[in-house]
Amino acid sequence: MKKTFSLLCISIIAVFTSSVIAQHVVKSPDKNLSVKIWLGPAGNAVYSIHNKKVTVLEESKLGLVRNDENFSANLSFVSASPVYPVSERYELLTSKSRLNEYHANKQVFRLRSQKGQLLDIIFQVSNDGVAFRYFFPESSGEIKKISEELTSFNFKADATAWLQPMSDAKTGWEKVHPSYEEYYQQNIPVGTPSPIKAGWVYPALFKTGKNWVLITETFPNGDYCGTRLKAESPGGEYKVGFPQPEEVFPGGALNPESKSPWYSPWRIITVGSLKAITESTLGTDLAAPAAVKLDAAVIKPGKSSWSWAILKDNSILYDVQKRFIDYAADMRWEYCLIDVNWDTRIGYDKIKELADYAKTKNVGLILWYNSAGSWNSTPYHPKSALLTHEQRVREFKRIQDIGIKGIKVDFFGGDGQSMMNYYIDILKDAAAHNLLVNCHGSTLPRGLQRTYPNLVSMEAIKGFEFATFEQANQDVQPGHCTILPFTRNAFDPMDYTPMVLHEIPNIKRKTSNGFELALPILFLSGVQHLAETPEGMKQVPEYVKDHLRNLPAYWDEVKFIEGFPGKSVVIARRSGSKWYVAGINGQASESRMDLDLSFLKKYRGTIITDGDAPFSFEQRPIAASRKTSLRVKPAGGFVMVFNEK
Repeated sequence: MKKTFSLLCISIIAVFTSSVIAQHVVKSPDKNLSVKIWLGPAGNAVYSIHNKKVTVLEESKLGLVRNDENFSANLSFVSASPVYPVSERYELLTSKSRLNEYHANKQVFRLRSQKGQLLDIIFQVSNDGVAFRYFFPESSGEIKKISEELTSFNFKADATAWLQPMSDAKTGWEKVHPSYEEYYQQNIPVGTPSPIKAGWVYPALFKTGKNWVLITETFPNGDYCGTRLKAESPGGEYKVGFPQPEEVFPGGALNPESKSPWYSPWRIITVGSLKAITESTLGTDLAAPAAVKLDAAVIKPGKSSWSWAILKDNSILYDVQKRFIDYAADMRWEYCLIDVNWDTRIGYDKIKELADYAKTKNVGLILWYNSAGSWNSTPYHPKSALLTHEQRVREFKRIQDIGIKGIKVDFFGGDGQSMMNYYIDILKDAAAHNLLVNCHGSTLPRGLQRTYPNLVSMEAIKGFEFATFEQANQDVQPGHCTILPFTRNAFDPMDYTPMVLHEIPNIKRKTSNGFELALPILFLSGVQHLAETPEGMKQVPEYVKDHLRNLPAYWDEVKFIEGFPGKSVVIARRSGSKWYVAGINGQASESRMDLDLSFLKKYRGTIITDGDAPFSFEQRPIAASRKTSLRVKPAGGFVMVFNEK
């Protein structure tokens, strides 16, 4: 009996010791954030994340299932590379910061499948998050296919989430979904199923204890699909899901397939406070560097006038567009967007006249296109003009010769691998003709703007246009807008098309003018399409017009001041030596904000906020201090501008 007990104790000690030896830890440069990686009892790879010794993600799964091999179980450990530092510096005009630095510690873990095939899992840990991706290192001319990715993100049961449901493919108006245009579910318990079977979109925001977590991915390099989180998350464990069968370019691939060597996109997990989330650039830090070379004069961010937002289809007329060009020139905005059906309502010859006229006003024209082939039934045109390389070259050369500066491409068909490749094909061919690109009815950028700097924005949000369609959409705008800097717009440019300062036909506005004026600063977009019309702009004071005339085209630095998703947000952005502080109150009651603006105490400030009358403004000097107190009206907001003394 004693001998049996002794052998049992030795066996238990051996298993425990083996488990400890098999566990690897990668830490951030500041040593606060760490990820642990090990093999479970079934030979399955798992990981967990900890911030200052507090568990952020509990034991979560790693692994893939390929058509020729299962890399999710019966794995054996081969090797772990040394931990070595990764440093990078890059410039990006469509980011929250123009100059960005990334520093992380990297380690590669090599595993062997039951059949002897190799899989690397590459981890990089920075001070603000954890990133990992898969790599098949062995060369093969045979196309392999991945049927499932086992990656999961396992939260404690008391965590909560801010998540946007993924719309089902080929649903909605003219079967245009999925287009990332659902409202966020706010502060829901983890494990709450998505109301739509397609799942949840990235970026996905969670709160666990004192830590916030934002999950997203990088854009695939032509050999993977876009993913999302599955609809079901039992026990708070969220799993990576693949697109629905309909989400393909006709005849193209749905799920990941490629020859090897073969990398997956990065899985990105930003960790820390709300300040860490809103100031992080991980979404572009991990994105692939620029794949095309473009003259700096081509990559020109800015603001744009746009008639369709308020005036809709009937505004696409020669005389109306000429008026909006004059409007852009008067406001010193760089662009004017001409939307749907311009090819027949105005025509190419007249578009050239408008482009020539706009050039004399120092305004560039952007033209709308319907990307769709057979995947939806949208009637707007030009349609099916960009489906092949030959079509794109012919069309892009034609409009480049006319003098067009960019295109807005609408109504894409989902996140299948072939559809994701369609975005890349458009961007490559547009870059070859010096054209900027903005995508609507689209997927999430996932850092694609770094790889293709001519991508200035993507919609992928339930934006302002919905607030012009139905009163119910207008009614939820105050809270909806406060979520976006923490989620959709955290890393990627977002063409929300903000700011109306006067009337919306047949709609009762819920947001104040101060609220609306703050949005072009709070929201990031390489080209910011502003919804207000020339007639509406005539109703505002000259100091508001001057503010909008001088609004920077890009930002050098960002600082989170305060906020909570669904309630309020205040963010400071620097352009050159000037600071802008913008804030909105998304609640139905007045909010008292005590803002720490002590970093601006050597600056001279002015605030534009809501006046006493409805939809009016007030301007006054303001001093920056450790406790700058404001009373912000329900659904109200403000903009402060600080200059050096």
